[in-house]
Amino acid sequence: MSDTVTRAEPAAPTGSATAPAPTESAIAQMPLAKAVNAGLRQAMANDPRVLLMGEDIGPLGGVFRVTEGLQAEFGPRRVLDTPLAESGIVGTAIGLAMRGYRPVCEIQFDGFIFPGFDQITSQLAKMTNRHEGQVQMPVVIRVPYGGHIGAVEHHQESPEAYFAHTPGLRLVSPSTPNDAFWMIQEAIASNDPVMFFEPKSRYWHKGPVDLSGSAAPLHSSRVVRTGTEVTLVGHGAMVTVMLQAAELAAAEGTSVEVIDLRSLSPIDYGPIVASVQKTGRLIVASEAPGFVSVSSEIAATVTEMAFYSLEAPVLRVTGFDAPFPAAKLETVYLPDADRILEAVDRSMAY
Repeated sequence: MSDTVTRAEPAAPTGSATAPAPTESAIAQMPLAKAVNAGLRQAMANDPRVLLMGEDIGPLGGVFRVTEGLQAEFGPRRVLDTPLAESGIVGTAIGLAMRGYRPVCEIQFDGFIFPGFDQITSQLAKMTNRHEGQVQMPVVIRVPYGGHIGAVEHHQESPEAYFAHTPGLRLVSPSTPNDAFWMIQEAIASNDPVMFFEPKSRYWHKGPVDLSGSAAPLHSSRVVRTGTEVTLVGHGAMVTVMLQAAELAAAEGTSVEVIDLRSLSPIDYGPIVASVQKTGRLIVASEAPGFVSVSSEIAATVTEMAFYSLEAPVLRVTGFDAPFPAAKLETVYLPDADRILEAVDRSMAY
């Protein structure tokens, strides 16, 4: 991240992740998609400057129904159905941000983001630095990403490394409904542009959401399972796969610690390094191809920061360095618990 990018966060009630009014039950069970919807609703209720933009997000509620009901509640001037033009969506959002709004753009599918790539990397990411901090870009770009939904070409990609490489952008990815609810509000509250990657294969999986709780820092990683012999690190849908692998490893007598990255740029290395200093081993898992990836960056950085704690090379379990295949081959392409467990065995063999 560029040091010249403004880091100040706005005070409530400008869209910050403040807790909603008390309800009869503070804990609600909901799918991740509904948790994003609830977070968007809360942010829009908190701040009239928040508006949503995207293809078919109005009456339809989006392809995945994440924005369902929001146009009926807030009106078509705050939930805007746009033309099929990602470059135009992002460009318009940049102009709106310059006029004091806090736009949230939906990219319908991960593979459709590339028509807007130039606007994101050449304009949105650089605008604050170009104006020496005088122009803020509180723009959120929601990106449903990843596989495991049996879709066709351009609908199951993991393009996060392109944007993590770009200074001036923040990148986050929730893996649970509770994180989705709070992190989308924190992203909207940020005065910097935030790429919000939503693991679409987790959209329909339910989990508890603490509606009256508080948010963990947006750019913090978190230990989700403790262990002593091997550290697994990943994000989004891969967190569930890593937990499955950790259960299999435990059955074979190996204690595995699992860390959810939550933030891809910046990365919170504190819990990762502390875990590696304890276990001596690190495996990074990701659906994206491994070459020049977020996984590569973590492997290199942890090797620099904790070299003398490592008892084995850092290993990566990723998608293959090839275009995402036809749906019937996605289970071969995407890392599963068995591939991660095989890496655990290799690491333990050193």
